[in-house]
Amino acid sequence: MRKAIFPGTFDPFTIGHYSVVERALTFMDEIVIGIGINENKNTYFPIEKREEMIRELYKDEPRITVMSYDCLTIDFAQEVGARFIVRGIRTVKDFEYEETIADINRKLAGIETILLFTEPELTCVSSTIVRELLTYNKDISQFIPKGMKMSE
Repeated sequence: MRKAIFPGTFDPFTIGHYSVVERALTFMDEIVIGIGINENKNTYFPIEKREEMIRELYKDEPRITVMSYDCLTIDFAQEVGARFIVRGIRTVKDFEYEETIADINRKLAGIETILLFTEPELTCVSSTIVRELLTYNKDISQFIPKGMKMSE
């Protein structure tokens, strides 16, 4: 059984995140979308709302579980029995950061990281930008998965 976690803050969950999950489902048996709790980050949506939105999005996909966690990502992976971490890469800067973390995770816990490059048309989409658009009451529907309910 190939089980992975897809960790992130997901504030909010974007079409880029959705693309990574859909592509990872082609080679993973199960994916746990892990919403990391980081008290140092100013989030737009509370953790409970992010969990609810993502769970609702994947309610008909039995291979997806949504959970929040407040520990190291590798500890969370071990807790849920995942041997892989799936991450999306948009830029060279993302790659350099993720490579370092992947090396540490492999050394500490033997957990492999699978990096998926963002589809070219999605490289401009980030949660940070979508959050800023939300702050200014802009329509974000083109940047979030179809069917995702975003009411606060």
